Amino acid sequence: MRDILGKALLDYHHGNYTEDPMTETNISEEDALPLPYLFRTYAEMPPLEQTALNACLGDVLDVGCGAGSHALYLQEKGMKVMAIDVSEGAVEVTQKRGVAHVQKTNLLDFSEGTFDTILLLMNGTGIFETIAKTPAYLQHLKSLLSPKGQILIDSSDLAYMYDTSKEGGIWVPADRYYGELEFKISYQGQESEPFPWLYLDEKLFEKLAVENGFRFEILSRGEHYDYLARLTVADYTRS
Repeated sequence: MRDILGKALLDYHHGNYTEDPMTETNISEEDALPLPYLFRTYAEMPPLEQTALNACLGDVLDVGCGAGSHALYLQEKGMKVMAIDVSEGAVEVTQKRGVAHVQKTNLLDFSEGTFDTILLLMNGTGIFETIAKTPAYLQHLKSLLSPKGQILIDSSDLAYMYDTSKEGGIWVPADRYYGELEFKISYQGQESEPFPWLYLDEKLFEKLAVENGFRFEILSRGEHYDYLARLTVADYTRS
């Protein structure tokens, strides 16, 4: 798939900012993804992200690092951070911004060591793609955790985007979970192929987490149906 977002990040980093990438899903119209927001400082981040960064402990794996803003902040605090992304452009930008350890890789292909904190932000559950694939991702994340490790991950409940019935329920697709979306990104006349991206409501995420051997707790809730969760290994015996 074309590295459209990576090209946009590189353009912005090199001072060639002329337009924002556009995103579109199968349930929403085109919307701009402001490039300056992807290069934000800690002070410019929403409270939910700040809460996640403040909760990070030990060695950190930043999954889907984008332009590296989270990794850079943690590294500047003196923490050891490994940042990964599937986008070659994102990895290059993150390196150029000064993050010491960055790697271009898919999460499922990454197996270098274990971490005290695994960070997945900006709808971290999106990387799971679909409900059916979520257990494989959760099991792989578990293999990357140190015994006392934690996964800090955010998502949103998209129920608000669907029509409501007279009884108070929502009209959702019959053939899929309502948080399973298809995304496309376009930038400077180029458009990506559609790719799956998953939003999980709290109850379903907790169910999937518990089924895969995790404890699940909510650390924070945002103002737009979003939330930050912490996952820890359920069978770890704490002294």
